[in-house]
Amino acid sequence: MSEMRKLLLVAAVALVDADGRVLIAQRPQGKPLAGLWEFPGGKVEPGETPEQTLIRELAEELGIETKAACLAPLTFASHSYETFHLLMPLYVCRRFWGTPEPREGQALKWVRPKSLRDYPMPPADEPLIPILIDLL
Repeated sequence: MSEMRKLLLVAAVALVDADGRVLIAQRPQGKPLAGLWEFPGGKVEPGETPEQTLIRELAEELGIETKAACLAPLTFASHSYETFHLLMPLYVCRRFWGTPEPREGQALKWVRPKSLRDYPMPPADEPLIPILIDLL
């Protein structure tokens, strides 16, 4: 049997603008996987649903608001890193209020789905790209 790894539940969202572009954020220096691009989101805290996590994280990280009804589950990633296993539901959100602003020193970019492969992403995020290309 392989060694037991902690299961980490992280919720992520593909924010889609009126032009069909997706927002990605660059992990700031000092964080694990610094410099890689990812979909906004974060760790699901005890007692939170993934939707509540995304509403909280979008407000904290980007200064925007959305509602659970505006978050549509699309797919998920399941990826083993060296010290933990990541389970990450990916939602799509087309309705949000406010303009995303980098509140935690991260760079932000609106990217066409077909161009997502041009940005280095964590291994767990990469398999999500073809699904977004098919959807959008």
